[in-house]
Amino acid sequence: MDTNLAVLIDGDNIPSAYIKEMMEEIAKYGNPTVKRIYGDWTKPHLVKWKNVLLENAINPIQQYGYTQGKNATDSAMIIDAMDILYSDKVDGFCLVSSDSDFTRLATRLREAGKNVIGIGEKKTPEPFIVACDRFIYIEILKNTDKDSDQSTEKGGKSTKKKNVDKITPKVVRLISQTISDVADEDGWAFLGDVGSLLQKKQPNFDSRNYGFQKLTPMIHSIDKFEIESRTNQNSKFKLIYVRNKD
Repeated sequence: MDTNLAVLIDGDNIPSAYIKEMMEEIAKYGNPTVKRIYGDWTKPHLVKWKNVLLENAINPIQQYGYTQGKNATDSAMIIDAMDILYSDKVDGFCLVSSDSDFTRLATRLREAGKNVIGIGEKKTPEPFIVACDRFIYIEILKNTDKDSDQSTEKGGKSTKKKNVDKITPKVVRLISQTISDVADEDGWAFLGDVGSLLQKKQPNFDSRNYGFQKLTPMIHSIDKFEIESRTNQNSKFKLIYVRNKD
């Protein structure tokens, strides 16, 4: 059964250039049955959004700025989110914004048992990020490459991808501790469990932030871990296990 999602977009601070990749990403997590974007459509800065709404079946919600200095778009989006919550027709929400004003909304939706996915730019404040179950930076959606491995070949030279974060000792420690948290007596941990716990500990953890399409090649690139592929008797797919090196 598909997970029904309400996608609510803050048109005032999310660029329209990411819409195609953003909707493809959202489709990985469920069926976007509600798709709305909020803004004052009389303003010129939303013109680019107007051109892509129809082809993506996103419903524009007009919100006038009645008071100078106050963000009426945020208020309208929050009120709609609560109305959708009480209608109980969706299983989760996707809040598309880089605005910390939605921190309390994300927390409230999770308190009600709904899954909350946040999508925003890397400038998004930490409180909003950690208030979500998962947070995805839109910059990595533009950089997605099926063969991504932190670099691309141009003229025989290896070139670092743009917007790729460095794997710092802090990131390595986070992965190492998470492996220990779910490991068996021999120190081996199922990589799927590691990935799930990493997401819970740090909602914006994503291997794509570091230039890797999946967690497995990212782990492979770090010399602190061992990886083992095991045959699954109930499936043709192999299971990946990982442990910390001594």
